[in-house]
Amino acid sequence: MTKKFSIDNWMPPDEWRRIVTVDTHTGGEPLRVILDGYPVLSGNTLLERRRFAEKNHDDLRKALMWEPRGHADMYGCVITEPVSPDADFGVLFMHNEGYSTMCGHGIIAVVTVALETGFLPMQAPETEIKIDTPAGFISARATIQHHNVTRVSFLNVPSYVLALDEIISIPGLGRGKIRYDLAFGGAFYAYVEAADLGLSCNPEDLESLIRFGKIIKSEVSRVADIRHPIENDMSFLYGIIFTGPAADAKSHSRNVCIFAEGEVDRSPTGTGVSGRMAIRYARNQSKINEPFIVESILGSTFTGKIIQETTFGPHKAIIPEISGCAHIVGRQEFFIDPDDPLKTGFIFR
Repeated sequence: MTKKFSIDNWMPPDEWRRIVTVDTHTGGEPLRVILDGYPVLSGNTLLERRRFAEKNHDDLRKALMWEPRGHADMYGCVITEPVSPDADFGVLFMHNEGYSTMCGHGIIAVVTVALETGFLPMQAPETEIKIDTPAGFISARATIQHHNVTRVSFLNVPSYVLALDEIISIPGLGRGKIRYDLAFGGAFYAYVEAADLGLSCNPEDLESLIRFGKIIKSEVSRVADIRHPIENDMSFLYGIIFTGPAADAKSHSRNVCIFAEGEVDRSPTGTGVSGRMAIRYARNQSKINEPFIVESILGSTFTGKIIQETTFGPHKAIIPEISGCAHIVGRQEFFIDPDDPLKTGFIFR
């Protein structure tokens, strides 16, 4: 009989940093929820804490998102104390390039983790959770069945159109001129029809979507006037969303989001769907309370719905509701050896 290999009695040296996480996915997109071992973030707002993390603890982001503990498409978050009186907690999202302002798939996953691990009490048939994010206050509802979270819906921040039918010229892409729409759904996205570049939103075109997405993001960032009406920290183009027809007759469309440093969202992108809902509403393509089902590159789906009209600064806006489901896939304990020359990780993309 082969002797069982066990490390039950092994303890890492005291000088090694220990970090505990719960790993999840929402429609295939990972979220690594950092539970212990991450320093307290200073700041009176989540945007201030975002700046603090970027300045003081970016080595930990890299260590947990990049190889060998993560990968080029890893995504994560750290839970913080709330900053709003009604919030249950705050959350700061991170990825291969830096820190997000808001994340839809992340909200769905972190709500699932908070309830299924007992961080917050679970009440059937529905539990409401309120969350502070850098982009604003989020109200989420979890559907509970048999002590499990089966679906999460959340009301996103006001989402609005910044520009429609803009044109950029990029020789060698498509016919040299690319049409895009620009919208905010918690972050700014440029929306491009994949077919205009001779592509689909399917896995076989993934490498081209990444390559073209990075080129288009760079050019739109250069020429477009992207300004958040309140917070300058959010005045940047977060990603490119390619759109195309759905593969399933039950769905209405398909999204592929290329963001950060060529990172690919495996989910339909909650903030991206929010921006699409704003575009559709501006074009009279969607009505209030009308479901819009969007597939990811994997075929997983989010359902978007416009709840009400509103305004945000000078912009006509909507309040979108996004819903989907997440699953816990593991509990991790990571160690960072201070003598490891690759302790802060590495990335090839």
